[in-house]
Amino acid sequence: MEEYLQGCRAALQESRPLHVVLGNEACDLDSMVSPLALAFYLAKTTEAEDVFVPVLNIKRSELPLRGDNVFLLQKIHIPESLLIFRDEIDLHALHQAGQLTLILVDHHVLPKSDAALEDAVAEVLDHRPMEQKRCPPCHVSVELVGSCATLVTERILQGAPEILDRQTAALLHGTIIVDCVNMDLKMGKATLKDSKYVEKLEALFPDLPKRNDIFDSLQKAKFDVSGLTTEQMLRKDQKTIFRQGIKVTISAIYMDLEAFLQRSGLIADLHAFCQAHSYDVLVAMNIFFNTHNEPVRQLAIFCPHAALRMTICGVLERSHSPSLKLTPIPSTHPNLQAYLQGNVQVSRKKLLPLLQEALSTYFDSMTVPSGQSETVDVSREQVDKDLDRAGASLIPGLSQDEEEPPLPRTPMNSLVDECPLDQGLPKLSAEAIFEKCSQISLSQSTTAFLSQK
Repeated sequence: MEEYLQGCRAALQESRPLHVVLGNEACDLDSMVSPLALAFYLAKTTEAEDVFVPVLNIKRSELPLRGDNVFLLQKIHIPESLLIFRDEIDLHALHQAGQLTLILVDHHVLPKSDAALEDAVAEVLDHRPMEQKRCPPCHVSVELVGSCATLVTERILQGAPEILDRQTAALLHGTIIVDCVNMDLKMGKATLKDSKYVEKLEALFPDLPKRNDIFDSLQKAKFDVSGLTTEQMLRKDQKTIFRQGIKVTISAIYMDLEAFLQRSGLIADLHAFCQAHSYDVLVAMNIFFNTHNEPVRQLAIFCPHAALRMTICGVLERSHSPSLKLTPIPSTHPNLQAYLQGNVQVSRKKLLPLLQEALSTYFDSMTVPSGQSETVDVSREQVDKDLDRAGASLIPGLSQDEEEPPLPRTPMNSLVDECPLDQGLPKLSAEAIFEKCSQISLSQSTTAFLSQK
């Protein structure tokens, strides 16, 4: 794999037709690994001198926001420098020059910004139901499995198993396990085909990591923000609401608020972030597990406008439906109010209506007629409103909330509004997993208490 990727980067320097294998804009683990592995397979098995190049559908600067992607690449010793990102290749210029053939992997609907590339699409490999029909000669292969990497693995093992090396096998193996929630059938993600090809990979490469080990490591890496700048933390898992000229952004931060507030130059970073994006209010929802493996939620409201900040804090403190059970946390930072959130079941989705109510209250106090609020998804990971909603509804009682980090808007073919199985198998986000673990932790605590009575 490594040698192949070196050749791909060299091919970009040549003026010749390219077959670009492109994942979706979320560029989660599946949308990174599946194009890499499929392009590798096609390059090894195509007799013509066609050049197959995998392209990650994000800017290079956004890769650090996807901790699990970075971790897996490092673990199997694939240098990030060998990867090709969307901002390093001009697909539109290639298309205009008649030198582009597109193979879409892990999606089949191009965003509006790429609509001009539609007639360059020659093949689709996806694991979601088709929303957009494609006519011949475009070859379409769609099957509802837990991971698109499963379909790539099947293609390789059925077509040319001899070309599969350990690096590629490790990429596919880890991705399927993560997408299928450690192959836990109770989670509703893994299909028989997913399980079949994980077992085949393990049989071919017995030294692959144990399932529990790779799953736990990748989940930990997804939550790990230790190497990110403050701006990257805020962008990693973000949503914004807008009302009558006031913009409020809510970022999920996966670390203790106390440690977050102690970051060097934090207030300057918050000011710069808000100024760069014209945010009037920044709400940090800090999420982590304490030493007893119990879920903890905290809130920080940053707003230089005192009246607006006090109105928002007042509405959140007085809320009874739901009750956040807020306890103020002392903070020396100006323009910032911090809280411990006693009700850990109140996630960002449930907080958004309260923030909209706070904006209404603020406008009422200013005697300005309140307009209709508009929610704008600007999640950049990991993001993925539809998949989060699907992952949440997959488990009864699970809060439907945060987008998959990082991240750019999920392709429209992934959107799920009702039952997740109506539109294919969903993915679980970091926040959805946190929510489920929270419920398990609270349930175990209650059971333990009752058993002692």
